[in-house]
Amino acid sequence: MDRKEFMNLLGFSVGSLVVASCLGACSKESGIAPSNVDFTLDLSASANSALNSNGGSLVKDGIIIGRTTTGAYIAVSAACTHEQTTVQYQANNKRFYCPNHGATFAESGSVTGGPASRALTQYNTALNGTSLRIFS
Repeated sequence: MDRKEFMNLLGFSVGSLVVASCLGACSKESGIAPSNVDFTLDLSASANSALNSNGGSLVKDGIIIGRTTTGAYIAVSAACTHEQTTVQYQANNKRFYCPNHGATFAESGSVTGGPASRALTQYNTALNGTSLRIFS
């Protein structure tokens, strides 16, 4: 292989990596929320104790589950629809917040502040004694 062939091959390789990187970054906005969700949390288990207090939250299987200041349970996809950073539940502000770029979402998952432009997927919750079911 002569120098010219090598430089052409190197340029093509680097160009391919740049294009792949750009495509990856562009596709972050279209993050996929968990589907066919159906699991139960035992609220008496210490791992789930955050949900025993109003304002508490935890992340499980790509879903953030929160307990509102009024005691209701809510669940949405945990990955921000902008760049897939895990959102935080801020009960006192009645919202989910992305610490990466500041996107905000209502407790229902709808966008209240950018840069995210798509809502978080909302899931159903059902409490039966100390068992909290999260399902699509």
